[in-house]
Amino acid sequence: MDIKEIQSLIKFVAKSGASEVKLELEDLKITIRTGSSSGKAETTFVQQIPVAAAPQAPAAPAPAPTAEAPKAEVSSSAESDDSKYVTIKSPIIGTFYRKPSPDKPTFVEVGSDIKPGDVLCVIEAMKLFNDIESEVSGKIVKVLVDDATPVEFDQPLFLVDPS
Repeated sequence: MDIKEIQSLIKFVAKSGASEVKLELEDLKITIRTGSSSGKAETTFVQQIPVAAAPQAPAAPAPAPTAEAPKAEVSSSAESDDSKYVTIKSPIIGTFYRKPSPDKPTFVEVGSDIKPGDVLCVIEAMKLFNDIESEVSGKIVKVLVDDATPVEFDQPLFLVDPS
């Protein structure tokens, strides 16, 4: 929905005499409130819903409390195992890609030997594709992000065994 359509909607609601109209689309939420007899002007709230947040919205049901305790122990032991690895983090916000293009092979796989300057992945931000290069040498132990998914600044991307 563009700004002209929103303005037309505001005018239509104002002429109709309705006091409040709410419109929710997949990526947009609009609430229009018209002034009452006190002479207030109409108020419009436009809230843009991030597209990336939509897939994360359905939350999994919480596990039973008895199941959480062993899970926490597993996580802490996994973290201690991961402490010997170097974490390569995202320097920017964008979309993570493991390949330079859909028809090309991935830059690195689990078990790949890397050295400083090797391209590990590409992060697309604002239609610009940024090569993410390694600053360490070692072996890729784990890829922490799925291909073609959004990443945040400082989000872990790879675990590298420097030995």
